[in-house]
Amino acid sequence: MDYRILAVGDVVGESGLSCLRRNLGQLKKSLQADFCIVNGENASLRGLTPDQGEEMLYAGADVITLGNHAFQQRNILSYLDDCKQILRPYNFAPQTPGRGWDTFDCKGAKIAVVNLIGRHNMDFAPDNPFTKMDTLLPQVEGCMTFIDFHAESTSEKLAMGYMLDGKVSAVFGTHTHVPTADARVLPKGTGYVTDLGMTGPAESVLGIRAEQSIQMFRGGLTSRFEAAPGKCVLNAVLFTIDSETKLCKKAERVDFHD
Repeated sequence: MDYRILAVGDVVGESGLSCLRRNLGQLKKSLQADFCIVNGENASLRGLTPDQGEEMLYAGADVITLGNHAFQQRNILSYLDDCKQILRPYNFAPQTPGRGWDTFDCKGAKIAVVNLIGRHNMDFAPDNPFTKMDTLLPQVEGCMTFIDFHAESTSEKLAMGYMLDGKVSAVFGTHTHVPTADARVLPKGTGYVTDLGMTGPAESVLGIRAEQSIQMFRGGLTSRFEAAPGKCVLNAVLFTIDSETKLCKKAERVDFHD
């Protein structure tokens, strides 16, 4: 028996959340997905509120992962302690709210989801995600294990993929909002993609109005970023996992235009 696990790229703004609400349930059904992981850290453009988290879970997310904006919306802090299905990066300081990984049921099988954040070219320095994974691996032995590596650098993501090849079911990157064309199975059996992409406005710069980003890069003063208008795209990757080995048999891009 195989398991089909869908990983969905960063949800951006209200329009991205609306796209997820409208389409995720039917998409899971058409793909015969058994479990769905959604990165939700940009639902408020910066951060996630409890209400938005509930909407994502209702839409069909089984687990929501976060990233560098995990604590931007302060009303999420106590909710992270209460809601097992929302994860913040595991390599944040241990005293921060919430949890960085947990195990869940997937049609009778045990699935572990881990949220990590990168350090290369990011604005802060969390604990080392590579050494943190060394200590965590014995705790997820026997599980299907999925890593959302929320990182800027493609080399850091690739290094994590190869370090964990054959040890986890899949490693997928988030954060850049640009889908990469390298969804594949690594040599020892771990599914991999450098970045899932995003769920948000298709005609935009990472989900934001293009004119605002242009103004910023030209050196001008910009107003608070706003989500771009127009139709949305939902970028994702579907991983097919062997129930015996817990390794990946296939990694396929799923790019759905609303």
